[in-house]
Amino acid sequence: MITSNVAETIDIGRKIGERLKGGEIFAITGDLGTGKTHFIKGIASGCCEGEAPEKTTSPTFVLVNEYEGRLMIYHIDAYRLESEKEFENLGFDDMINENSVVLIEWADKVAGCIADTNPIKVSLQHISETERRLSFSNMPDYISENMQDIS
Repeated sequence: MITSNVAETIDIGRKIGERLKGGEIFAITGDLGTGKTHFIKGIASGCCEGEAPEKTTSPTFVLVNEYEGRLMIYHIDAYRLESEKEFENLGFDDMINENSVVLIEWADKVAGCIADTNPIKVSLQHISETERRLSFSNMPDYISENMQDIS
């Protein structure tokens, strides 16, 4: 999928968030400025009501943000983690359940820790100053069916 602006990236995330059932883990990768946090803001918007989507920010310094809604959202930023052991100490295993969604920015830094969870992989890439390419793999059918409705 190609987005032309931030609003479109958020909207794709929101439409995906609306389809989530719980128990999903997203491994989100991309260079700085590709829209990872905007995509996550959209997912939070699709899963949460009220202030949670507006308060969605990258947890770069706190490492994990939580947003309550129809599903509990755990937003992890692995950018500043020094090791996979640090990631394990965040309580990742405790975050995974049928009433939650775990969203991991910079997931490539903790790939060894999450490989066994069979995460949904999302890659964001710069195409131009405003355009982004979002690539998905391992997307469950209940999310991916009718993906043209999402874009």
